[in-house]
Amino acid sequence: MRFIKLILIVLLSLSGYSQQKTQVFFDFNKDTPTAKSTQEINAWLEQNANIEIVKMIGYCDSVDKREYNKDLAMRRINAIIGMLKINNIKISDAVELKALGKDFKLSKNQSENRKVEIYYNPIPIVNEELVSEEGKDTYNTLDGLVAAEMSALETKFIKAKKGDLVRINNINFFFNSEKIMDQSIPLLEELLQIMLTYPKLRIEVHGHICCNPNPMDTKLSYRRALIIYKYLASHGIENNRLAYKGIGSNLPIYPLPERTEAQRAANRRVEILIIDK
Repeated sequence: MRFIKLILIVLLSLSGYSQQKTQVFFDFNKDTPTAKSTQEINAWLEQNANIEIVKMIGYCDSVDKREYNKDLAMRRINAIIGMLKINNIKISDAVELKALGKDFKLSKNQSENRKVEIYYNPIPIVNEELVSEEGKDTYNTLDGLVAAEMSALETKFIKAKKGDLVRINNINFFFNSEKIMDQSIPLLEELLQIMLTYPKLRIEVHGHICCNPNPMDTKLSYRRALIIYKYLASHGIENNRLAYKGIGSNLPIYPLPERTEAQRAANRRVEILIIDK
């Protein structure tokens, strides 16, 4: 079973990461983002330090001439590049930059046309707590860390007592989403296998997030815990053996605001409360 899962990890790593996109909006005839977009992009940059920018497309509204609009669109792209560099975001050597004047399908809402689209790929996060000095060459990617966590997960559950929390490292989600990254799916399969192997085991899934200082905002962590609950239930685990809870950022491993991406990644985690076994 584990051999098959490890093969799956390799295949997933060969297929690469799913390209993702975010947008930044601008006021009329301006090459600096709107106040709202500035706030949103700064929050996005804080939560996405570990990415590589692969493409940026600048747009303008239908006012003015095509060549002027293309120049303005490029100035908007350059403004975003400046923000990315200040925040030490990796930009691919082969990054594609495209400025569009009026050569695209315009929205009837002109404000939606004044934007820059940013396309990016996640960079694998290495959790140094899981990597020994001897194993750095072997486990220096997210796939390797998932494999290491898989091999250790059953032991964690065997040793845990009723009332203990079992932390599952390297279950990673897409930004601001409950969608689990493909590289983390083998960990869910391992958790499912453990639940099938130990039929008396009853658990409560706890979802955690990083970066958000509002203790009342638990919606995203709730959805992330729910998606794991649904996965287990849809694969034959009885509902009376499962529960879930969103913790938000109320129990961080590292204090907020986190100082590094490694600290943010550690705070974005899934823990399993042992209800009975």
